[in-house]
Amino acid sequence: MTTPYARSPDVDVATAGARAGADVVRALYGRRLARVDKGAGDFATTADIESEKAILDVIRAARPDDAVLGEEGGQRGAADAARQWLVDPLCGTLNYAVGTMLVAVNVALREGPAAVADPFGGEVFCTDGETAWVRQDGADDAPLTPASATRLVDVNLDPPFPSAPGFRAADLLAHPGFTGHFRPRVVSTTLALAWVAAGRRAAYVTDGDDLSGSVHFAAGIALCRAAGCVVTGIDGALIGETTRGLVAAADAETHELLMSGIRRA
Repeated sequence: MTTPYARSPDVDVATAGARAGADVVRALYGRRLARVDKGAGDFATTADIESEKAILDVIRAARPDDAVLGEEGGQRGAADAARQWLVDPLCGTLNYAVGTMLVAVNVALREGPAAVADPFGGEVFCTDGETAWVRQDGADDAPLTPASATRLVDVNLDPPFPSAPGFRAADLLAHPGFTGHFRPRVVSTTLALAWVAAGRRAAYVTDGDDLSGSVHFAAGIALCRAAGCVVTGIDGALIGETTRGLVAAADAETHELLMSGIRRA
């Protein structure tokens, strides 16, 4: 196996962390797990918590001075630290809890390298911030190449809906401009962003606030950008602190078709 894309030591840290978390998620799959209620229908499981611990062990060993923002454990280290890792130990907890294997483990250095691990597919999608590739045991690294040929678009339909009534994802699915070009899929996990970067999905659409700094989306956004996808908010603006939502498309044509549907939804 060759690893020609590992140009930054931080890529190895992100990849090792994502793999460590994925090992925990895979090992605990199918067991009766305790749940921690977060309110508003959200919850964590023992797998989320143990996966985050495994990831933190990797980061602490390799980068003891870096700060970490974890989905379950919150902020560790200074929030304004020069280097901060964003960790979502189990993206797709509801899927996982009901026995669905469509989940991901996300580890991203803010404004830097990132990795998204598929615990059950055995793949780790990686970026050094400039290029993006997929790594699988026993196989050579392969570049991520976006493509819109599948016409499959993952749309996050989970509440809340902060942009309503101006934009509601469910309305997009019923718009003739959408149904005439695309076929909807609903994954509700950052795995969908990795699939956009890999050419397995034409696009991904979600609502939300400041997703670039979110433990849920930072790694997926980094992958899509490095792979050459068109990544904006639902208003078409570049992702930033004041941007709402996310549209990650394989190419400019797909992005414009989706933006047209969003504007009219």
